[in-house]
Amino acid sequence: MFSETIELRGHIIDSLILPKVLDQILTQGAGFKIKEIKIGQKRADQSFARIEVTAKTSEALDELVLRLRQHGAETVERADVQLAKAPDPGVFPHDFYVTTNQQTFIRLDGKEIEVHPAMMDSAIAVDRKKRTARAVKFFDVNAGDEIVVGHQGTRVIPVQRSTAHTDIFQFINTMVDADEPKSAVIRELGRELRRAREAKSKIAIVGGPAVVRTGAGEHLVRLIEMGYIDRLFAGNAFAVYDVERALFGTSRGKNPEHAFAAGGHENHLRAINTIRACGGIAGAVQKKILTGGIMHACVKHKVDIVLTGSIRDEGPIPGVTTDVVEAQKIMREKLADVTHVLLLGTVQHSMAVASMLAPTVKTVCVDIDSASVERAVEHQPLQSIGLVTDVEPFLRELAECVATAEK
Repeated sequence: MFSETIELRGHIIDSLILPKVLDQILTQGAGFKIKEIKIGQKRADQSFARIEVTAKTSEALDELVLRLRQHGAETVERADVQLAKAPDPGVFPHDFYVTTNQQTFIRLDGKEIEVHPAMMDSAIAVDRKKRTARAVKFFDVNAGDEIVVGHQGTRVIPVQRSTAHTDIFQFINTMVDADEPKSAVIRELGRELRRAREAKSKIAIVGGPAVVRTGAGEHLVRLIEMGYIDRLFAGNAFAVYDVERALFGTSRGKNPEHAFAAGGHENHLRAINTIRACGGIAGAVQKKILTGGIMHACVKHKVDIVLTGSIRDEGPIPGVTTDVVEAQKIMREKLADVTHVLLLGTVQHSMAVASMLAPTVKTVCVDIDSASVERAVEHQPLQSIGLVTDVEPFLRELAECVATAEK
């Protein structure tokens, strides 16, 4: 048997870090022996555990320790990182270290360096002269760049449960199912957003076409007008549906107030053509052609609009980034200082944004499909709330809670 001693520090009990580590050990068919444990007596006190981990082969032990490091485990024996050069542009060396979105440090020449930004599914490029470490995607690496390989010399600090009794994310970090009451959660969320606005934090919305098609757009407009939204992330379809609704009263040829609506799919294409003729959404607002809707409110209240395209798009309208790599770069830049994100009725866009968020960003996902909610919030285990419901009643109640608090 091969063994390694690891240590855990922090709020490892109430943040469920210790149970996750022990479960990971057993799941991998390994064994453990808790050699020392100290449990904090008060809520703010930290705990400590020293655990001897055993596995049948050195390869199995190495793989297990890598998984445990991602939960914040440290090996007793400190060592520097191992580096290898990237063989070609856009290619990482074999056995490169794959990052999480947790705060990460590397050990170089006996000293720790923090990796920036905290970005998941990336590699770590190290500049020895500048003594910097950065998370890089494939498109960001050049031949000869020194990349961290293996897990030796890396340290991850996972986000731990808040000790503040007033934090809604402290006690509701799971899904609220369709048959469970939501009003109390939405009211507390309204208070949380108000505190964020007063602190001048950045609040972002990730919206899907369902926001417009269910008639929830007017409630989102209220939040924008009250100054609660700083960034809007969406696809081409979201913007076009909203413009179509503002110009023709329909979205994709349908109106939530009528069983049948005039215009059908033609309205969708005419909306695209109108915006293209104006040179973009801002141009249509300036020319007073677009006088209502979510896009109009964003322009009027200086909300950043980040639109990305897909292969299904018609048009697309000006301002939509269609290059996937460029879209990723823009989204990461616009998400860098965001503190709160609402993911509303869009599976693919929510998944994309969630994978780019720092672990400290507080995330709320609202979707009628429970599986979509679960997938979107899994990246933020201690900073997320999932609500299984339609976006229209959610936004209506949230806007009303916020408006009432403003009086």
